[in-house]
Amino acid sequence: MHRDHYSDVVVFFIIFMERIVVHMSKDQTKDLLTFLAPFEPEIKELVLWLREFVWDMYPKTNELIYDNYNALAFGWSPTDRVGHTFCSIAVGRTSKNIHFGFYWGSQIADPEKLLIGEGNQYRYILVKNKKDFPKTYIKQLVKEAYANSLAKVKDPKQLMQGATITKSISTAKREKKKAAPKKKK
Repeated sequence: MHRDHYSDVVVFFIIFMERIVVHMSKDQTKDLLTFLAPFEPEIKELVLWLREFVWDMYPKTNELIYDNYNALAFGWSPTDRVGHTFCSIAVGRTSKNIHFGFYWGSQIADPEKLLIGEGNQYRYILVKNKKDFPKTYIKQLVKEAYANSLAKVKDPKQLMQGATITKSISTAKREKKKAAPKKKK
């Protein structure tokens, strides 16, 4: 009897964890496309183009997806840990701004001073379209960010390859506030 109960608990735990962390390959975009559904087609197209840009450079890294309250964000890491993320894409739910960011951006060189942010860690550029995206420059920054990320991995057993992992899904999503009605005089 005790053994059966234990087995049931293990099975429940495995099913529960599979719902939270779903592993996919680069080509399996079902979750990401679902999370992108509320956004306009132009935003989806640009975000997926940026995603291909990173996957093409680093096909053996892992994509970590966070469908959060304020934004849809996904980044690349040599492990499954957010602390090892080297670059990311985020789309604001209300602003619709697209960030191409660097989790440890304060630790990489930015000789052209294109990155925005003054905090202790994160730096990004706003991406408005493909034409103005500084692809060659960003490739240099991504290369440095990747090396920086690898240096942060202390246990080689943490290294993984080529997975897309949905790390969190927020049931509540931020909505644009409706304009307040004008007061009558």
